[in-house]
Amino acid sequence: MSNTPYRTALVTGASSGIGAAIVRRLSEGGMEVHALARDAKRLEALASDTGCIPHAVSVSDQAGLEALIAGLEVDVLVNNAGQSRTGNITNTTPDDIDSLVDVNLRAVLQLTRLVVPGMIERNRGHIVNISSIAGHYAFAGGNTVYHTTKAGVHSLSQQLRCDLFGRQIRVTEVSPARVETEVFGRLIGDMAEAKKRFFDEYDSLLPEDIANSVAFAVLAPQRMNVSFMEVLPTMQVVGGLNFAKKTSAPG
Repeated sequence: MSNTPYRTALVTGASSGIGAAIVRRLSEGGMEVHALARDAKRLEALASDTGCIPHAVSVSDQAGLEALIAGLEVDVLVNNAGQSRTGNITNTTPDDIDSLVDVNLRAVLQLTRLVVPGMIERNRGHIVNISSIAGHYAFAGGNTVYHTTKAGVHSLSQQLRCDLFGRQIRVTEVSPARVETEVFGRLIGDMAEAKKRFFDEYDSLLPEDIANSVAFAVLAPQRMNVSFMEVLPTMQVVGGLNFAKKTSAPG
């Protein structure tokens, strides 16, 4: 990281998967990385392994976030924390909606709101939002609320570039397709079954692939902003068209 003016990074959802990989990747370059997640035990192990500074705080804890940011000069904010659910709008629950909106969208907005003023004052900073292809494409089997929150992150990323126009503050959105993480195990309640169903017969992305994508954007020359990066497994495509027959329409 010797060629970048950034010294301090804050990564959310840092205890495992993509977040932990990003912490490792940025720490390897010499940045002071603050790792934020709820799982204190995993954070301590990550800190022991990488030298990061752990913060066992939920992104839904507004007071905790405000106290944390008050004592930090954050050069790089990586909004990575996220949740998903199974089902769609016809069978979701009020708790599902509240949880997904709180973690996937509200927390991103709140953290960004807290961090941006300091970046403006220093005229230095980089906001990296981890979204999802679910925010750009509709497909059967996707969770409606999850798709909606990720679309919100996409819109936020675009608007932030307008809000920060004329300043040395960059905004990057990294939009992954299928990544082999514990999220799939939580969705169906069994990681072994999730591995069999989603990964054993497929060549999916790994968390370090997304971490390397983030590092590419963060390490880019200051004249260059990697504004949007869609990262897919080579063997996965997005989009497509479904056309129901008249006789198959629900009665």
